[in-house]
Amino acid sequence: MAYQSVNPNTGKVLKTFESLNDAQLETSLAVAESCFQTWKHKSYAERAVILNKAAALMHAHVDDFAQLETLEMGKLITEARGEVKLSADILAYYAKNAEAFLAPEKLNPKVGQAHMESSPLGVLLCVEPWNFPYYQLARVAGPQLMAGNTLVVKHASCVPQCAIAFEKLLLDAGAPAGAYTNLLISHEQCNQVIDDPRIKGVALTGSVEAGRQVAARAGQNLKKSCMELGGSDAFIVLADADLDKAIPWAVWGRMYNGGQTCCAAKRFIAEASIADEFLAKFTAALKELQPGDPMEEATTLGPLSTEGALLQLLEQVDAAVKGGATLLMGGQRIDRPGSFMQTTILTNIAPTNPAFRDEFFGPVVSFFCVPDEAAAIALANDSDFGLGGSVWTKDEARGKRVASQIDTGMMFVNNIDWTDAELPFGGIKHSGYGRELGNMGIQEFVNKKLVRTTQLAFPA
Repeated sequence: MAYQSVNPNTGKVLKTFESLNDAQLETSLAVAESCFQTWKHKSYAERAVILNKAAALMHAHVDDFAQLETLEMGKLITEARGEVKLSADILAYYAKNAEAFLAPEKLNPKVGQAHMESSPLGVLLCVEPWNFPYYQLARVAGPQLMAGNTLVVKHASCVPQCAIAFEKLLLDAGAPAGAYTNLLISHEQCNQVIDDPRIKGVALTGSVEAGRQVAARAGQNLKKSCMELGGSDAFIVLADADLDKAIPWAVWGRMYNGGQTCCAAKRFIAEASIADEFLAKFTAALKELQPGDPMEEATTLGPLSTEGALLQLLEQVDAAVKGGATLLMGGQRIDRPGSFMQTTILTNIAPTNPAFRDEFFGPVVSFFCVPDEAAAIALANDSDFGLGGSVWTKDEARGKRVASQIDTGMMFVNNIDWTDAELPFGGIKHSGYGRELGNMGIQEFVNKKLVRTTQLAFPA
């Protein structure tokens, strides 16, 4: 399996990398295990020096990291800079807070003393996606390196240069060989790594199908796993919503990262009394987006990450229309070089239409009109996914009440601002299990050990 870097703006191959052979893979695993035996004994302060240095290097070279990402996956350069800064902030966040998050927790048994203490598990395998080439890596590297684990990482095959750049970043920051190792490996080799007894846990961000395969393999080996999978988040517009605030968020929520985000707003559900006005303003705002070279600051609609991603999305839209959906706008490839798709809106999507259940990973809007709040809640919950969602209303108490009734791992009232290191990220149902970021993220791959000391009389 070759790792190929292709510029989706032009379709031209940038670089190709060969996968590791089995002997090279064995060396990488051995070094990661050897490193763990010393890394786990480092103090939080010693680990923090390295993570803080990595964060500082990212901030100092924002444009270098961002431009590589834009070349390799087509992210708008302004958004790429934001991702680099966020990734650096995540590393610094865990450098600062890890020790407090994993501090011994005092318990209060009826007799004697007891506490819970945390210790690292060992070498972790992290399987990460292309849509946020640095952020996804920082989400595992920050907490798990600070917890004392070491990582071997299989990144997506279409962003090998970003993967190599992140590994180099940590080495340049002073991380010992084996603390964080990028693996250019095949899917078959990935299974070998999961089976390897030196691997103590598996984290994956990716598709539902990838999650099923990796989680099953980890389960067969009785290894802890954390899965962050797809989403079909509802954007619920209640009758009293402030559209001047909701429309910009609707555009951002659907179109950020070219719509290629697990927690993007994908299903827009509006109460009937406001539906026509919302849809008209939303459509007008989407039409303002300008396709172009993602390196150019003026571009507001970049390419999809790969040609394959574009073709899959076009097939999904065609299937939706054949299934009875109305194509309100878009639905076609943009006539220019690169993997560009028109911004698309589908309406009149029946429950029997494949579009009702599918996740559209790109600039495709699914729009629904419902009679009232109860119907909006029911429709939002009628999904195989349960990642996130949002509610839009001038009545914050109402928004919170509705948010509490949506079956997801995250809900937002009058915003979709999930980009914060302090906020736990994750979902339920087919969106996976476990959490990344915040205090919860660092707890996923540590041993929570009970220690009790007391002079109890031996039971009679």
